[in-house]
Amino acid sequence: MSSSASNKHAVFITCLIILWYSTNIGVLLLNKFLLSNYGFAFPIFLTMCHMSACAVLSYISIMFLKIVPIQRIKSRSQFLRIATLSMVFCGSVVGGNISLKYLPVSFNQAVGATTPFFTALFAYLMTRKREAWATYTCLVPVVAGVVIASGGEPSFHLYGFIMCIGATAARAFKSVLQGVLLSNEGVEKVSVFLETKNERLHLLLTVNLYKQNMHSSLQGKVELHEFDAVYGPIAILVLLPAAIVMEPNVFDFVVSLGLEHKFMWVLLLVNSTMAYGANLCNFLVTKHTSALTLQVLGNAKGAVAVVISILIFRNPVTFIGIAGYTMTVMGVAAYGESKRRYN
Repeated sequence: MSSSASNKHAVFITCLIILWYSTNIGVLLLNKFLLSNYGFAFPIFLTMCHMSACAVLSYISIMFLKIVPIQRIKSRSQFLRIATLSMVFCGSVVGGNISLKYLPVSFNQAVGATTPFFTALFAYLMTRKREAWATYTCLVPVVAGVVIASGGEPSFHLYGFIMCIGATAARAFKSVLQGVLLSNEGVEKVSVFLETKNERLHLLLTVNLYKQNMHSSLQGKVELHEFDAVYGPIAILVLLPAAIVMEPNVFDFVVSLGLEHKFMWVLLLVNSTMAYGANLCNFLVTKHTSALTLQVLGNAKGAVAVVISILIFRNPVTFIGIAGYTMTVMGVAAYGESKRRYN
């Protein structure tokens, strides 16, 4: 690679990482602002807005921009697998948004960092996959750190904590379940995969891929994309009745709030579009960086989100809470390094 091409590639990767950080942290902070500070206390409806944006923007990409190929669902079995993943994914996102209604972003991120613990647990329960003892040992500070952070969290809320733990476990469960379902599916197309004009992008995943602090152990040539266009419509079908039943009068309240604060519609649109952008950036960063680089960037992203959220929302923090979160992050980093060495 020439010096000029190398410089352009470095600039591209740098811009991509900045965009990845901006969209992921931005949607997290906007979720917190809407749910806790703006009076928009409807996490299920907010999740439905996110999934609607993903569905609409994916449809535009497929049908009008022609940058993404149309993937047909080939069988009832394939549809059921995608629907199952979609519902688990919805549960994790809704749980995370509910937790943001009660917990500060800093503590939410600390709990979310325990995803590798649940991933290892579900991997063993569902596939009997065992890790090296050194790898399991690294999970001790991951869990201990959250226990310490919980004891030192001034804004601790039990229901919010339960929702956050549930969302974290659901993310890990989806990661393992996705590996099981895709391995059963073989090389069939189970998701929409981004392609360039002249080149089909394939990922040969033979290592544990670290993404958003969770691991997917997918073997074989799998067409993978972070934002499945099929997920959106299925998620909407699940979330719409859930919002109507569990968040009564949500539509009347949203319209009333929108008339009172017209800027709310802009916030909601930006928030939903940013959620789609975060998914796109997750995929692009995964494609253009190594698993190890992604692990380091993911850990740093969580820390950056914590610092920014504390500066913006001014939520009280304690030395014990910071120490607990630091221990968790260090445990996650050690866990990733151990998996890289022993797998």
